[in-house]
Amino acid sequence: MGKIWLLLLVLALLAGCGAQEPEAVSWAPDEGQRLVIYTAHKEEVYWPIVKEFEERTGIWVEVVPGGTNELLERVRRESDSPAADVMFGGGAESLEAYSDCFAPYTCIHAEEIQPQFRDPEDRWTPFSALPVVLICNSKLLRPGQADNWDALLSPNLRGRIAFADPAVSGSSFTALQTMLLALGPDRDEELLQSFAGNLDGQQLGGSGEVAGAVAGGSALVGVTLEETALKRIAAGDDLALIYPSGGTSCVPDASALIQGAPHEDNAKQFLDFTVSPEVQRLLTEQFCRRSVRGDIPSDLTPLEDIPLVDYNVEQASLDRDAILMTWAFYLGGEGET
Repeated sequence: MGKIWLLLLVLALLAGCGAQEPEAVSWAPDEGQRLVIYTAHKEEVYWPIVKEFEERTGIWVEVVPGGTNELLERVRRESDSPAADVMFGGGAESLEAYSDCFAPYTCIHAEEIQPQFRDPEDRWTPFSALPVVLICNSKLLRPGQADNWDALLSPNLRGRIAFADPAVSGSSFTALQTMLLALGPDRDEELLQSFAGNLDGQQLGGSGEVAGAVAGGSALVGVTLEETALKRIAAGDDLALIYPSGGTSCVPDASALIQGAPHEDNAKQFLDFTVSPEVQRLLTEQFCRRSVRGDIPSDLTPLEDIPLVDYNVEQASLDRDAILMTWAFYLGGEGET
């Protein structure tokens, strides 16, 4: 009997301990000290910028990462009651296509931004300049076999091209539009059909997969951004970077102030910070990106030495839906993941 009472006593003590929750330590910033950012950037890019911004301003930042088009659609769905303040990242033409969701803002560093990268109406603020490039596996493909956009239509490369779904990846849409401009004019449907067929249904789910596919040998050539190629080459991958001889584009990715942002003043401070000299130097020194400012030096190939197509951001945004619908038709949905 004594053992039973002892057991009951122990159980009662344990139950009593479980009922006493530890004192909660909770802290949340005032609304005036908050900022919510939707970002299409990788963590390695957005985190040091966000961290430095928090330390300098005391503003608490909540970051929601995702794909460019996924986040832009979310911004549109939330337009009656915005949950975020800033869209940070995404090709300028993608943001342009959703310009009704953004409020114009002229950042305090606007005069230092190179004119070709600015939106005349300041509906978005450029962040970095991103040339589209071709990459090839330097062990499996000879020099000269993929030095222009025409190579992507060659039967010799059928099923061996790494290309991300342009309906998901903003940079992939920029690349697709760049190819059309370089190989056109007035051949959009023909080129989309030929290129889609040459992928042989093997469309990647995101732009981050392109370099890995080429480096790993499952693809011989890929379409990506200069920044991505340079990082992978610096990391030791057997990749060759090619600026297409027929011309490429150098479209900025950008940030934008969401219309009706709950923390508008903090959002404007963040937009100013993204094009500050400190952040723009960080782009060139650590991220293999090009600054949109004219006063930040770079060791990268000068833009004047790279053949460029006449890429009109506003026109690209107007053509976006038609191009993506045609592309989806010719892909037949086979490459979507």
